[in-house]
Amino acid sequence: MSHPSASLVPMVEEAPARIFARRAALRELALVVALYAAYSATRFVVGGDWGAARHHALQILEVERWLHIDIEQAVNHAVTPITAVSVFSAYWYATMHFIVTWTVLIVLYVRRPALYRPARTALFAATFIALFGYMFYPTAPPRLTAGFIDTVSTTSQYGWWPSAAEQAQNASTVTNQVAAMPSMHVGWALWVSVVLACLARRRWLKVLAFGYVATTTAVVVLTANHWLLDAVAGGALVLACWWVAGRPYASAVATGRRSGARVAIPQDYALAAAEAYSAAEMHEPPAVVELREISSHERDTGRPPAA
Repeated sequence: MSHPSASLVPMVEEAPARIFARRAALRELALVVALYAAYSATRFVVGGDWGAARHHALQILEVERWLHIDIEQAVNHAVTPITAVSVFSAYWYATMHFIVTWTVLIVLYVRRPALYRPARTALFAATFIALFGYMFYPTAPPRLTAGFIDTVSTTSQYGWWPSAAEQAQNASTVTNQVAAMPSMHVGWALWVSVVLACLARRRWLKVLAFGYVATTTAVVVLTANHWLLDAVAGGALVLACWWVAGRPYASAVATGRRSGARVAIPQDYALAAAEAYSAAEMHEPPAVVELREISSHERDTGRPPAA
């Protein structure tokens, strides 16, 4: 017969872990809200600085011409007349950026907590740094300069995104129109590709994972939403943040491989964090009452029997 106290101990000790799990989840959500609030602030600060934004766009174009990589206009005019490609590109640009990125982040939080920590730090740090670029170097995308076609707007009848006229009428309510440099569409896509490559076990799957960032780069260029150098800057920023944030994780993986052991990855990030939470911060440990059988003498008199 099993001791009745055995089933009570986990119930008593599980409560602090659950409390900390909720706090960890709320903390992650607060980071997302804070990041979005910061992005919204940049829209109101520099959203109407069209003169400087177009000037910076021409500066980038001059550098690209000097490097002989100014391919945006040629690609834009060659692909936009192809309806199927234009509609596909518009849907990719409007949906994949958010759906794929946040889905991968949530899956990491739940299933791969050890990788989630450096991945989240790299993503948020790169996005936060990019906000300074939007504030201090506002840049107009190609579609807002002469000689380019706004591919997404021309396909608005196939989706829910606004046309060029609707964007002009609601310029203060849409996303930051002069946030081209760096391209976080490409930056986030590269982040997703790196994560998928880390998760993939076969080499060909690791290579295939980078098809996502390659497709995103092609889409933002051919739709005239970013200059090629915007894409390069966004990718470089994410890689730099990955390198800094991912060093502890990479070191742990390398150590595990050298020793022939598998790296221990807990199944739930929040509960794993709760286990590492110090006893002092968790306050006093829960009291566990030991249960034992009560003799007839104790039951009748309320006192233990004499020794």
